[in-house]
Amino acid sequence: MHSAQVDAYLRRLGVEHPAWPTVDVLRELHLRHLQTVPFENLSIHLGEEIVLEEKRLLDKVVGARRGGFCYELNGAFGSLLAALGYDVALLAARVYGDGERLGIPYDHLALRVRTVDGGDWLADVGFGAHCHLPLAFGERGEQEDPGGTFRIVEAEPDAAGVRGGHDTMEAADLDVIRDGRPQYRLEVRPRVLGDFVAGVWWHSTSPVSHFTRSLVCSRVTEDGGRITLSGRRFTVTGADGSRQERELGADEEVLGVYRERFGIELGSVPTVRGTGQES
Repeated sequence: MHSAQVDAYLRRLGVEHPAWPTVDVLRELHLRHLQTVPFENLSIHLGEEIVLEEKRLLDKVVGARRGGFCYELNGAFGSLLAALGYDVALLAARVYGDGERLGIPYDHLALRVRTVDGGDWLADVGFGAHCHLPLAFGERGEQEDPGGTFRIVEAEPDAAGVRGGHDTMEAADLDVIRDGRPQYRLEVRPRVLGDFVAGVWWHSTSPVSHFTRSLVCSRVTEDGGRITLSGRRFTVTGADGSRQERELGADEEVLGVYRERFGIELGSVPTVRGTGQES
């Protein structure tokens, strides 16, 4: 990422160019990303190709002022952090679903970030409702965050009796837990962006993926709450957990919410496309 791209990305986030890649700067960048770049799956339903290449991600997130899902958001954010001097590793994860069953390999992309002054951190701006600030990667106790109480713990063996890491504690898989419920299982082996292409394809085409079955556009608000547009249902969640929902009517109203609340300009209202394989 060249300097003009870095400057444009930082303007997108409303952040000044930092002097050093410190923990405090990482925390500011992480929170501002969640507040300004929506978590959204609109490309799947608008028929837009999702390409895991740095330039294409920047064109979308920065140039077009859109959002994306985990591969796009954490992929782009990881590139920005690396350009700012952070040591960044892309990590693959499998998301816990119904009955705490693990999802597919490369189900999720998260980041391990090393700062100049504070060790390693788990950064994740692409998981929807999750931590607002980076989590200390090596901490195994509870970590309080505006998004909940988190823990990162060594994973127990999975359904196949495997816990990852070739039976060494240092390389064992990690479970990320929020408010007592496991969110995803993280592999600690670094990956490259191209490794996640199969995950993008599956989540963009499979009738089992929740991304093909529904629309979502969501971001953290400045007061610590969250706003979410799911189809025509607009939800405002307060920092205290209170919720207000309303159904939007005319297309103009829906497009207005995308534009005014999420900064996304659309020519038409997205609708769930499906996969042609629904039962």
